[in-house]
Amino acid sequence: MKSTSYYPVIMTSDVPGTASFYCEHFCFEPLFTSDWYVHLQSREDPKVTLAILDGQHETIPEPGRGQVSGLLLNFEVEDPDAIYAACCGAGLPILKPICDEAFGQRHFITQDPNGVLIDIIKPIAPSAEYAALYTPSALPT
Repeated sequence: MKSTSYYPVIMTSDVPGTASFYCEHFCFEPLFTSDWYVHLQSREDPKVTLAILDGQHETIPEPGRGQVSGLLLNFEVEDPDAIYAACCGAGLPILKPICDEAFGQRHFITQDPNGVLIDIIKPIAPSAEYAALYTPSALPT
């Protein structure tokens, strides 16, 4: 299979509110907006997209309808500290404060109004123990 695009779709009962959340706090803008679906694109990188979908919409097969659960979105960024400060200032819930991880990440975790976890990440050099687990081409520096 040769993919031409890949993006997560968050199923929710509040399409406008969820779309607004990602636009306000994470630099997205709508490319397509209807009452049941919004397709968002990053204002900073057009390759980064995200969709918001009414979880009860008829296009979703009956057994799959509902709301999102068990989802973690990872956003790799250049300056997680600035985004952390902005999220704290906006009163977003901080589920994991910003920290450096031995496996090679500086990150923090917040959450959207649907309970979707949002992990804001900057790759950093891992400890020697974790560096040995990376393939050479994937090793963060």
